[in-house]
Amino acid sequence: MAEAFNDKTLSADRVTRYAELLEEIAAVLDGEPNLTARMATVASMLAASFDDYFWTGFYVVDPDRDRELVVGPYQGTLGCLRIAFGRGVCGAAAETGQTQLVPDVHAFPGHIACDGRSQSEVVVPVFDKAGALIAVLDVDSDRLAAFDETDAAWLEKIAALLVP
Repeated sequence: MAEAFNDKTLSADRVTRYAELLEEIAAVLDGEPNLTARMATVASMLAASFDDYFWTGFYVVDPDRDRELVVGPYQGTLGCLRIAFGRGVCGAAAETGQTQLVPDVHAFPGHIACDGRSQSEVVVPVFDKAGALIAVLDVDSDRLAAFDETDAAWLEKIAALLVP
């Protein structure tokens, strides 16, 4: 798949596609201060750009609950509504503040099966300008080992664009 954004067709090469997508996302987000709008846009653009992306979205730190994520903007099937820090892949990313690259989610200790078709996952923490965790970017695939270090590195770059 090579979706078009602003009359531009994305390349077939994965690294080139990420680079082009990063540039497109930065251009679309330019001047938009609202974090929810920014997250919704990123989720939509990522989901439309990669066939392996089965579920793409955000879990946001809930300011009203201690150490808990709540589902935010996403593209895909029904997501879990809430995830505690330390629980599942998203909770592990929130707990550690580190990207989680999981080739087989069913082998991940404490994996939460929001959708049983999910097979692999990459979750990237999103930090505000002060370095506090505000969300995690969660991308799932219905294929085993669909993601690698390249995906993780580019998703980290994209996540860094979220906070204006």
